[in-house]
Amino acid sequence: MRTLDWIVLIGSLAGIVLYGLWRSRGKQNVGSYLLAGKTMPWYAMALSIMATQASAITFISTTGQSYVDGMRFVQFYFGLPLAMVILSATAVPIFHRTKVYTAYEYLEQRFDAKTRALVSLIFLISRGLAIGVALYAPAIVLTVILGWPDTLTTMLMGSLVVLYTTLGGIKAVTWTEFVQMLVMFLGLIAALIAAVSMLPGGVSLRDAVSLASVAGKINPVVWEFNPSDRYNVWSGLLGGMFLALAYFGCDQSQVQRYLTGKSIAQSRLSLLFNAVAKIPMQFFILFIGAIVFVFYTFEKPPLLFQPDRLAAAQTARAEYSEVAARYEAAFEARKAAAWELIDAKKRADEARLQTSVARYREAQQRLDAARADGAALAERISGEQVNDTNYIFLTFVTRYLPAGVVGLIMAMIFAAAMSSISSEINSLATVTVIDLYRRHVKPQAADSHYLKVSRIATVFWGAYAVATAEYGKNLGALIEAVNILGSLFYGGLLGVFVLAFFFKRVGGTAAFLGVIAGEAAIFYAKFFTGVSFLWYNVIGCLVVIAAALAVQRVLGPRPAAAS
Repeated sequence: MRTLDWIVLIGSLAGIVLYGLWRSRGKQNVGSYLLAGKTMPWYAMALSIMATQASAITFISTTGQSYVDGMRFVQFYFGLPLAMVILSATAVPIFHRTKVYTAYEYLEQRFDAKTRALVSLIFLISRGLAIGVALYAPAIVLTVILGWPDTLTTMLMGSLVVLYTTLGGIKAVTWTEFVQMLVMFLGLIAALIAAVSMLPGGVSLRDAVSLASVAGKINPVVWEFNPSDRYNVWSGLLGGMFLALAYFGCDQSQVQRYLTGKSIAQSRLSLLFNAVAKIPMQFFILFIGAIVFVFYTFEKPPLLFQPDRLAAAQTARAEYSEVAARYEAAFEARKAAAWELIDAKKRADEARLQTSVARYREAQQRLDAARADGAALAERISGEQVNDTNYIFLTFVTRYLPAGVVGLIMAMIFAAAMSSISSEINSLATVTVIDLYRRHVKPQAADSHYLKVSRIATVFWGAYAVATAEYGKNLGALIEAVNILGSLFYGGLLGVFVLAFFFKRVGGTAAFLGVIAGEAAIFYAKFFTGVSFLWYNVIGCLVVIAAALAVQRVLGPRPAAAS
């Protein structure tokens, strides 16, 4: 990066952290540290919720996902607006009315202590697994830019996040995320403008969309129902809705955001804002990836975007030369077909247009085949997998964008990483202290003691994130990996909250066994079927409910519980 990029990056990060700490100044107790004293306005919560979900993975991996697989990943979010409306009507008023610190605290009020403890542990396991992946994403950035070791990067990022999260608590996290989300919006706009402006003369935005469409990259809606296909309308609407219900309604990292609200109405507004804004934002990010694909139609991309794997493949000189020659020929053929396609379209020459489309697609297939052979060669030489999806967008940014813009996009990615990591650390610390430590270890201590333990727990989970970040290396597209990890647990979480809200005759033992049955069903689906991960959330939820109802029938009826 150039001097101006470093100024923009360091200035942005420093400003974000200092602003968050400034907004969180003042005397603290457990209530203000973990729930901001319930003083947050809807717009701060709304952007905090969005920033928590929009990690660095979103920007690094989603753009690469679109480059490789097209825009159909946006269907993953089709069920989110429905989920937000349902949660605004159910979870928000219940959690506010019961005055809980965590969503799992409510489960003891509704069921019993063992159900609360089980679900708390499931949350800690699921978020504990995901937090390392979220922290690894920015490590990719500095690996590409500076060649820094992953370990050093994760330690630096983890230390910075732990600093302001430990000092300022949830208020610092929320206000920091508010500014971080604004930086993300600016970075996205700058990235799209830059990508379009980098297209060669004679290629308009309309031409770019046509080329991306011919290559199968503009495919935001797939109507075919196929339970083994990860992304189609049906998996997005139903599976995506169940995942969003679980994530925003049962995951403490999100619930804690709207528990900080001044009122039920303010918390509802924060969720409804995300219902309206989330799909357009994801569409925008995926569209950037499609435009980057078109850019690389005219500017030859590397055979592999992952630098160390490319270097490994190049050591086998004879084999690499043969693959690289095929790749070069396919690229030139695709480029020539693209120019022919654009010209034929401008001249309205239908016959020539169809011929150029066929040539373009055939060249793309040969290019993909050469890339696959290069990846296989790199894996054989290095002994490690090639997962270069996460490097595509960063390669484009660092090699081609002008000074200042690179720094802004880097700031966007780091802001996204910091927001998601700080939220996860804060929520993990909250559940550790409130649901486990205060409930089972030391229930009658002073407020100052719990505040101190909360800070210690924050540091612990930050250190844990750094220690586990290295496991993100071989997980492929990180945006998929983190959602697959969540889907292994969210169905069970959602099922028990559905029982709590709507099945008043189900007791604690039935709910406890139902959660275990639901998780068993999810892991069976994962390892013994070809069902796509989005359906895990549906399967887990339904099995929890069915199993709990069956157990309760055996145990006999119980009095209706208060909500």
